[in-house]
Amino acid sequence: MHAPDPASSRPWKPTPLAALGGAPAFAEPLHVGRPNVPDRAKLLERIEGALDRRWFTNDGPLVQEFEAALRRQLQVKHVVAMCNGTTALEIAIRALGLKGEVIVPSFTFVATAHALQWQEITPVFADIEPATHLIDPAQIERLITPRTTGIIGVHTWGRPCDVAALAEIADRRGLTLLFDAAHAMGCTHHGAPIGRFGAAEVFSFHATKCVQAFEGGAVATNDDALAEKMRLMRNFGFAGYDRVVYLGINGKLSEINAAMGLTSLEDLPRVVMHNRRNFQLYHHGLGGLPGVRLLDYEQAASASAVHDQREARNYQYVVLECDSAQSPLTRDELVEVLTAENVRARRYFYPGCHRMEPYRTLFPDAGKQLPVTEEVAAKVLLLPTGPTVGEEEIQTICGILHRAAAESAEVRSALPPPEVDSPARRIL
Repeated sequence: MHAPDPASSRPWKPTPLAALGGAPAFAEPLHVGRPNVPDRAKLLERIEGALDRRWFTNDGPLVQEFEAALRRQLQVKHVVAMCNGTTALEIAIRALGLKGEVIVPSFTFVATAHALQWQEITPVFADIEPATHLIDPAQIERLITPRTTGIIGVHTWGRPCDVAALAEIADRRGLTLLFDAAHAMGCTHHGAPIGRFGAAEVFSFHATKCVQAFEGGAVATNDDALAEKMRLMRNFGFAGYDRVVYLGINGKLSEINAAMGLTSLEDLPRVVMHNRRNFQLYHHGLGGLPGVRLLDYEQAASASAVHDQREARNYQYVVLECDSAQSPLTRDELVEVLTAENVRARRYFYPGCHRMEPYRTLFPDAGKQLPVTEEVAAKVLLLPTGPTVGEEEIQTICGILHRAAAESAEVRSALPPPEVDSPARRIL
């Protein structure tokens, strides 16, 4: 990172830090993942159309249009829209016939593991690569047992897994390869849109995602039979009126959700442009901050790959690593400082799925096999971005972090001791 230019930025908060008794920098909380609002007029026009048609669910025209738009975006044969990303993942897992054990990273949102455990499939946690936070193919081979049926790779932060390495292992060992692409809408790997890899890829359209449908999800695949099976499964197994041919649940996406999804997908280029600008502002503003590394989207998708500048990224997350050995303040102390300023920075995926229930009880020694996951979970910090965050807010946040580092001794003495509750700890 380059050192900030004092002439072109305001690296210092003009009043004392809130942790030291000053007024918060922001009157209202500034969140990680605040929802993006696309073209309101277009959204309301679509909703009015649904109201006029009185077709609110059951594969309506807006859901069909949304699936078609996603097929074009992802360049796949099939997209099956669902009510949320977790249900989409559960249906994909069941439709693919996974059972026994499935290898997943622990450094992911807990829904990735829950989608397996909910169906009495054992998630086997693999470690991640330290530079990328992605599942480490080198760790997978030793986790395969006679009960293993699949691998789920997670495109964390929208950066693609080492698809080729995972596919080689899956093909050679007769395993199914599925991807959790919840972070990766609008991203590519070797020029191809994420969504085209493995047996299927699962997307989330939760309100916090760069393409959102209030709530929603989808599975993308080029497998005709798999797509047909998932369409049955999302609608109770119905294949026409009064004809149930398969075991299914209610996983359908509503017309209202599809209206938002379509409008948000159309807004994706603007959102990505804003996210990228914000990332560059953070890159500039955090320069010279000791012990802090900004995870760079221009870095290769895996430690051994060569980055292609043509790759698309959605820049949805601003991810910091705080090295406690070099930073004047720990990651958690920085969270306390930012929370006092009404900046709701987040420890993402902390403390790792293996340290959450029921996995903490089921696998009490898992942490011993996941040293990189434990290290990364202890130092990752996410900062607010998206179209609701502008240059002034980013300059202020960077200024807070620089000032906290410069006044670290005073700040540390003012923060509550670790055993005492605080607003930041309740948020975390």
